[in-house]
Amino acid sequence: MNLDQHKFVVITPVRDEEKFLEATIRSMLAQNVKPAEWVIVDDGSTDRTGAIIDGFAREFSWIRAVHRTNRGFRQSGGGVVEAFYDGFNRLECRDWEFVVKLDGDLIPGPDYFEKCFDHFLRHPRLGIGGGTIYYDLNGKALLEPCPRFHVRGATKIYRRACWDGIGGLWKGPGWDTIDEVKAQRLGRTTESFPDVRLLHLRVTGTAESPWADAVKSGLARYIAGYHPLFMLASCTYRVLQEPYFVGSLALLVGFLKGYVKHIPRVNDPVLIQFMRDQQLRRLMGRKTILKYD
Repeated sequence: MNLDQHKFVVITPVRDEEKFLEATIRSMLAQNVKPAEWVIVDDGSTDRTGAIIDGFAREFSWIRAVHRTNRGFRQSGGGVVEAFYDGFNRLECRDWEFVVKLDGDLIPGPDYFEKCFDHFLRHPRLGIGGGTIYYDLNGKALLEPCPRFHVRGATKIYRRACWDGIGGLWKGPGWDTIDEVKAQRLGRTTESFPDVRLLHLRVTGTAESPWADAVKSGLARYIAGYHPLFMLASCTYRVLQEPYFVGSLALLVGFLKGYVKHIPRVNDPVLIQFMRDQQLRRLMGRKTILKYD
């Protein structure tokens, strides 16, 4: 497969990632297919993250460092998108065909991008894709469960035509759901590739407490406009997963928090209606874009 004419750029927002970042960078250096440009955004780190980025940027011309002022805290959802855009707006490569958001605590195998772009080249309607995330537990690779249609925010690849069509990313919680719904509404497909793996150096959500992460997820679903019935079904299903009951309750608390505090939703009624229609179709067992396997 010849990917020479399929330029891609990678943007990695990081904050206090000195423990994991070097391993991620070295896994990128080992890629069979390398990006035209990789911008790593230091989002106000207080550890050695910035120094690590600068060291590799001096050595490799295709790696660039961007440093943001420390806001004093980790800002969920919108913060990572703001940092992403600081990197995106400073890209020197303008004729890219794919843009990638990649977290600084992931280890992609050397053929990761080669395999991902093979999916894109074989499926012209594919707008957003990415690998399936695993984490290591005592030497055993365990899957981080994810519906087939959803691509984790930690590793997203956007085809340029899709990126332009959805107008980029929503700058707030729920961004990694809203982008996919927008793409699907435009007739694009979104998919996590089961045959392409990444290793997550820490379990999703452990940068915060499991409770706080689940509450954040519930609020993001409110902001994205989830149908209450679908959310209730999701919480009921979640009861059967660890941490039993607590995770489900936290999701519901986050979702209800949006109503109680009158937090603004994404300002796109047509988009919300489209998503809710698909969710109701899923609940009724009818054909839908929400494929879980």
